Amino acid sequence: MLSLRLNIARSASEMDRIAPLWNELLKGQAHTMFQSFAWNRLAAEIFRDRAAPYVVWAESDSGAAIIPAAINQADNRIELLGEALFDYRDVLCAGDHEMLRLAWQELAGLGKPLRVVSLERTDNRWSEFPIARFAKAPMVDSSRVDESAFRLAHSRLGRQLRRLQRLGISLHVRSGRNTSAVRRLYECKRNRFAADSGNLFTDQRRCDFMVAAATMEGDRCEVFTLEKDGGALIASLVTFRDGDIRRFYTIYFHPDWARYSPGIALLYEVTARSLAEGLSCDYMTGEYPYKLRLANASRPLYKVEMSAQELAEAAGRAISKVA
Repeated sequence: MLSLRLNIARSASEMDRIAPLWNELLKGQAHTMFQSFAWNRLAAEIFRDRAAPYVVWAESDSGAAIIPAAINQADNRIELLGEALFDYRDVLCAGDHEMLRLAWQELAGLGKPLRVVSLERTDNRWSEFPIARFAKAPMVDSSRVDESAFRLAHSRLGRQLRRLQRLGISLHVRSGRNTSAVRRLYECKRNRFAADSGNLFTDQRRCDFMVAAATMEGDRCEVFTLEKDGGALIASLVTFRDGDIRRFYTIYFHPDWARYSPGIALLYEVTARSLAEGLSCDYMTGEYPYKLRLANASRPLYKVEMSAQELAEAAGRAISKVA
């Protein structure tokens, strides 16, 4: 094998060395924003004391691979970067798949279990791993419905939005660069739903990450809000444009307005506007009733969980196939 190089980045700054390789690999495989170098570097920096970066990359004249791994400090296990905030995970590779196998073998040498959740694709990059169902991600596929048909199918929500407007509530759209709008949503999410055990954003660090990610994405991030005269926040939605998909990342509504369903009304309106732009709408992980009410499709997501021994055995089998 010619010019084999195997390296590990243990910090965000060390990851900078492979930014060109990372971006080059992304050109050759289907991916989401969660595989971008920028999102992974940001996660490596902000969550470094919880999920210590351990990014392995291998390259030769015949191929290259990157596993954006991290060590979960609390559970002493291997996972992929992104803490609890990345919905879709994957490794990166091109050319000779032995590079990916060698990278997995390096990680297996740590003697730690592996847990990866929200895999969207289970192709040959994961062929040696036990894949189990994890969840589904509801969506509105723009190839199946246009704006007019969607609005007609959900006309009741259109009336609900007009009812809110008659109560003095207006719709606003801001760029992710408007950090105050993004921060306001996450502060409201954290404070008003603090008792909700499923609320990821009771954690200030996660809120800070999302503010930074929205700023980084700029105009590809749009914040839609419903506001009462005087500026009171009734509902808010953070979205990201990812190719021909708008990803609906976080939704919030003021609990005092729950009987008016402002959250679902906002979700409806932004979905309709997205369809008018030719965009499909990804409601992200979780089959919640408010998502299923509008969705016309869903994507299965998977998980991988392995003991340290199982990971070592899988890496060994993969290596032996090409030895």
